[in-house]
Amino acid sequence: MQLGGLDEEEDRFSQYMDKTFSKTASLMAYSCKGVALLGGSSEELADTAFQYGKHLGIAFQLVDDLLDFVSSVDAMGKPVAADLKLGLATAPVFFAAQKHPELNELISRRFSKPGDVKKGLELVKSSDGLEETRFLAQKYCEEAKRQALLLNPSSFRQELVVICDKVLNRNK
Repeated sequence: MQLGGLDEEEDRFSQYMDKTFSKTASLMAYSCKGVALLGGSSEELADTAFQYGKHLGIAFQLVDDLLDFVSSVDAMGKPVAADLKLGLATAPVFFAAQKHPELNELISRRFSKPGDVKKGLELVKSSDGLEETRFLAQKYCEEAKRQALLLNPSSFRQELVVICDKVLNRNK
């Protein structure tokens, strides 16, 4: 799915979000739901746990994709723009393409020509793609917190809220 077709510009972001759920958020969502069910919770509470994990997982991946552009090799353990080097477009690139439509051609050819990665990196950094990605991650964290606050008050519920802040503010 991650390496799948990106030919239709209008479908790219939707495909990216589907991939983000499948790649990262589904693990968190189903893990949260599984814990709730194994703990004897109601189906309604298990669904709340699922929604918490889903939104937290999407936020986590969005922040990860953002860090690919702004973090160092030492912090992340992988080179900057590693996704671009693999031919992958992520949220910062899709948002940047709204300001710089020439990115669409680079996305279509998966940043495969010499200079594509460098140009893509420059265009992303000269756009508001990183800020828009952070804003979207924040929205997903806000929804995860909202889901957590549906649970009965406890120190555990508070930790679920704190995890959202840690995901949003991580630097590696």
